[in-house]
Amino acid sequence: MIEMFKEWYDAKHEYAKEWKEKTGGKVMGYFCTYVPEEILLAADVLPVRILGSHEPQDVTEPHIFGMFCPFCRDCLAQGLKGRYDYLDGLMIAQSCLHIRQAYTSWEMHIPVPFSYYLPMPNKVQSPRAVPYLKGELERFKKAVEDWTEKEITDEDLDRGIEMMNKNRRLMREAYELRKEADPPMTGLEAMYMAVSSQTIEKNDHSDILEETIKELQGRKLERSTGQRLMILGSENDDTKFVDMVEGCGSTIVADDHCTGSRYFWNDVQPNGDRLLAIAERYVQRPPCPSKDWEVRTRIPHILNIAKDWNVSGAILLQQKFCDPHELDIPSIKKTLESNGIQTLFLELDVTVAVGQFKTRVEAFLEMLEGEDLF
Repeated sequence: MIEMFKEWYDAKHEYAKEWKEKTGGKVMGYFCTYVPEEILLAADVLPVRILGSHEPQDVTEPHIFGMFCPFCRDCLAQGLKGRYDYLDGLMIAQSCLHIRQAYTSWEMHIPVPFSYYLPMPNKVQSPRAVPYLKGELERFKKAVEDWTEKEITDEDLDRGIEMMNKNRRLMREAYELRKEADPPMTGLEAMYMAVSSQTIEKNDHSDILEETIKELQGRKLERSTGQRLMILGSENDDTKFVDMVEGCGSTIVADDHCTGSRYFWNDVQPNGDRLLAIAERYVQRPPCPSKDWEVRTRIPHILNIAKDWNVSGAILLQQKFCDPHELDIPSIKKTLESNGIQTLFLELDVTVAVGQFKTRVEAFLEMLEGEDLF
């Protein structure tokens, strides 16, 4: 069953088109994981995260600054090339400047029937963040109802919340298995699993997840675990990079990025007021560095993951020109290394210099192995 996640990852556009043809439903493309999918699912809309293709491109230059992060430019290129021509809607939740520009350029230059900008508060530590977001969710819910011509009832919201919570619980259960001395899944398999959850209908994904977790019980990989690594930082779904790192003699057992554990770390806690509960969940989730102030909550969260999953080293990834993570990484590096967890910093572009990075990863792993001898 675990192979299904790779199939979905490779054929996400085909899946969405087939889903749309089969159900007659609408598909919403979204740019950021602060988008409350619960409300879209309640309206029987398929949320599909817009991702790049990791291919060189030259179509975004008239629309977005060349010094904006490669991920944002890669995402916009997918729209300009027509690869998301099946979308009925497009939206973003308030995020970093670069991905907002990708959304704005898409909205201006690529026709889409419905678009929505959700003002997610950046200062999530403010006592006003939750009530503010609840008010914005009320407006968003009304806009989705008008767009779909469908009333979203409390029962619909309960269904959307449970679909998301179930998928999150199963993802966490699968990630827990990576704590084992010999993890039953590779980091590459985990990446396919996590990223596909952001493009596939949640019930379909959860069904395969349940079967996969059964399959993983007692599963033994025909490879040495090697060094236990964590990857963290900017958005990363570059499977060639992850495959290369693990091919050098390691296993990625943990992560902290928006295409990984940050997406499913915490649930919506029902409290009778559905939109309030959703607002609390998104305000309280492990934050993106653009929202992690004034108290730096990400650093102890990342350190706890590193310790709980018993990692020996961490690869800190920054999309080129990504200001929030560039400011975030020095403190994370200092904290991890002061706790005995060595780090390697790598800067990502649209296409990853796998050969150059391989040399640096091999040297990093040799250093970790040398430390194990003493």
